[in-house]
Amino acid sequence: MRRTLRRTVAAVAMALCAAVLPAPLPANAEPPPPTAPAQAAAQWIDRDTVVWKGARHADARLEFGTAGPDRPTGRIRLTPTALTPAEQAAYPHLKHFPAFAVDPRDRKLAATALRDRLVAVQPDADGRPVSTGVQIPGVLDDLYGPAAAGAPLGPVFRRGRPTLSVWAPTARTVALELDGRTVPMRRDDASGVWQARGTRGWAGKPYRYVVTVWAPSVGRFVTNKVTDPYATALSADSARSLVVDLADPRLAPKGWDRLRKPAAVPLNRARIQELHIRDFSVEDRTSRHPGQYLAFTDRRSAGMRHLKALADAGTSYVHLLPAFDIATVPERRADQARPDCDLAALPADSERQQECVGKTAARDAYNWGYDPFHYTVPEGSYASDPDSPRARTVEFRRMVQGLNGAGLRTVMDVVYNHTAASGQSALSVLDRIVPGYYHRLLDDGSVATSTCCANTAPEHLMMGRLVVDSVVTWARQYKVDGFRFDLMGHHPKANILAVRKALDALTVAEDGVDGKAIVLYGEGWNFGEVADDARFVQATQRNMAGTGIATFNDRARDAVRGGGPFDPDPRVQGFASGLLTDPNPSPANGSPAEQRARLLHYQDLLKVGLTGNLADFTFTDTSGRTVKGAQVDYNGSPAGYAATPADALAYADAHDNETLYDALAYKLPQGTSPADRARMQVVAMATAALSQGPALSQAGSDLLRSKSLDRNSHDSGDWFNALHWDCRDGNGFGRGLPPAADNKDKWPYARPLLADPALRPGCAQITAASAAYRDLLRIHAAEPAFGLDSAAAVQRTLSFPLSGTAETPGVLTMRLGKLVVVFNATPQRQLQRVPALVGARYGLHRVQARGADPVVRQASYEKRTGTFAVPARTVAVFAAK
Repeated sequence: MRRTLRRTVAAVAMALCAAVLPAPLPANAEPPPPTAPAQAAAQWIDRDTVVWKGARHADARLEFGTAGPDRPTGRIRLTPTALTPAEQAAYPHLKHFPAFAVDPRDRKLAATALRDRLVAVQPDADGRPVSTGVQIPGVLDDLYGPAAAGAPLGPVFRRGRPTLSVWAPTARTVALELDGRTVPMRRDDASGVWQARGTRGWAGKPYRYVVTVWAPSVGRFVTNKVTDPYATALSADSARSLVVDLADPRLAPKGWDRLRKPAAVPLNRARIQELHIRDFSVEDRTSRHPGQYLAFTDRRSAGMRHLKALADAGTSYVHLLPAFDIATVPERRADQARPDCDLAALPADSERQQECVGKTAARDAYNWGYDPFHYTVPEGSYASDPDSPRARTVEFRRMVQGLNGAGLRTVMDVVYNHTAASGQSALSVLDRIVPGYYHRLLDDGSVATSTCCANTAPEHLMMGRLVVDSVVTWARQYKVDGFRFDLMGHHPKANILAVRKALDALTVAEDGVDGKAIVLYGEGWNFGEVADDARFVQATQRNMAGTGIATFNDRARDAVRGGGPFDPDPRVQGFASGLLTDPNPSPANGSPAEQRARLLHYQDLLKVGLTGNLADFTFTDTSGRTVKGAQVDYNGSPAGYAATPADALAYADAHDNETLYDALAYKLPQGTSPADRARMQVVAMATAALSQGPALSQAGSDLLRSKSLDRNSHDSGDWFNALHWDCRDGNGFGRGLPPAADNKDKWPYARPLLADPALRPGCAQITAASAAYRDLLRIHAAEPAFGLDSAAAVQRTLSFPLSGTAETPGVLTMRLGKLVVVFNATPQRQLQRVPALVGARYGLHRVQARGADPVVRQASYEKRTGTFAVPARTVAVFAAK
């Protein structure tokens, strides 16, 4: 089974993950022990049980505190035991390791031991004591979870008076640093929550928590001054949390309390535009607020006019890339570096653009944002004034208003699966308050980094709660209409279902929003230390089937583009990129016979995708067999995995990997004309736009958007990323070789393409592709058959009448109720004869018959023979008369 990570996370964030900036040792702290364990192989999973990988002796114990060299303050006796069935179910990855029971006489010592240096000790073969650190998340949940689960956290206001609360059960002391003075906090021993009640005068004041705690990452007690994980507002560059009540009427823009949203669109009919806030407007000369939240209030800007046109055609949601507080972007404009080269004057295939952009990448205003700092505060660099305590909140809300006013609901990309840093890094928040709890630890006690950063552990009670609380805050306080979970497969299924349950409980009367109308989807990839449900039942593609929470469908994506995102040779072709029917010279495509076999298999994958990727949909495949969607192979996994059409999200491109235009630039023969490239772009997008279930498109793909072949533009700056709404500015192709870090191995393929002016489309091609795509959206919106809500309805209504051994390579014919859709990806006009329709009356759908594409208007139907004729590189929709 392939477990490839679908997204390469920011290299900058990777560096941050490794950063460790230890805090100074406080004057009254105990000295570090002479031999602090480098690993933590023991795991205290509940108050009664310790699991120790590698333990070989019955004589084991826990020791805590340091009264002097090799002299602990206290000991907890352990005796060999076996994990109970419940413990094995909760910790399946530990069930084969030695287990020990805590001596009942010592249970009362747990709370004290957890606030001190803690090690597990056993004698070696010579009787000398050897020790290892102890992982404590399980026992913390057991001891404090019941009381902590419902305890208020962060700033909570009652009658204008705030109470500040933080969960820090292992801390020796916690104080509140408020506006330059220190305020004591009171610890609740049942929950581990520290609390300080304030006055009305605290409102708007900056604050941090001063936490003294044992930090295993540095092997000593530290005193950390830390911002609030539950912060609702921040000062510039996240230096301080601010005591802010999001319900304060002064933070509500005009009309916020009576905001009228576009009608809710169920997930199975959703058509989504994925959009980065800065990309949207930073180079839009018609925007009054380039690069800011407020750009979405510029109704007359080119970008907003385009979004309005997409909404009018049938786009229902805008999916915003991460907009929470980002760790790697300077928020004040004066601190943001800019490339000092004349980038526009450099050759289209030059290395100099990426070199110049790279010099300022770590200090510029750009990042995708998959490096979270504070999960529940809007990012300050998008605000007009990051120093203003109200600008972030008010302007984020105005952005939502602007999108809603254009007919679009708002989805927010959320990244709870990792943090930008852990340990004592200055960019670490959670781990500096409760060290070793919020992150997923490997068997040796190191932080798992399979997501390319410090993985969080939503399977732990309070991390899981943070996810739920944060999402609910965005929904209630910012009226966000949907959430896309980054690397959702690293979450427990139970955690995502808890999010769904919490949202479903929100009502317009009580909360100002209809929580049941909020949509959820995410990346259900299966990889890393949690793969194959190793630690819990994951929120993966297969496991989320039937939940109504969608996962990205990579099966159809790969079939339409060809190959996979990480092919050494990017010229591997697929259905919409010329495989067999318009071959390029790459030997990676194989012989004509191999190409034909692979193309026909891709067509089976696309058929499954068009059904909503249903596991049980039955059809005839290209070998003539009657199969179900789950029986079609996808790199050793079942292609179909969905139980309902709402379970799988179709897409041909997203922010990850090359844009669709750039993928086709690599894959189509270099001599393919700009007009034909534009037509193939529309064919590829149609496979998602006309599928059952939700579909997503990267913003600008209808405009042939290019990032100059950059496959991972997370930190490539505005030069490679900005959207160009004016076709006279081009589509972004030919802005130099893409950044070396992620693309240098592809430069030999990229250089001749970027140097070829024929690959740069003009206004005719850009506007034609966009208009043709909008026609497809109009057809989808107008025809209820594209929004079937059950697998049974899809099985009854949808079929592939020409599927089988005689199927035409490069052509798909789909019958959908009274509609027939023909996807012709070949460079020739194709005839598709459907014997069952002989004598039936069909005509080109009224939208295309009156639409923007003169080529599709040449499509025809012959009643006498039941034959549909479709021009080259065209998707035609026919309707029964």
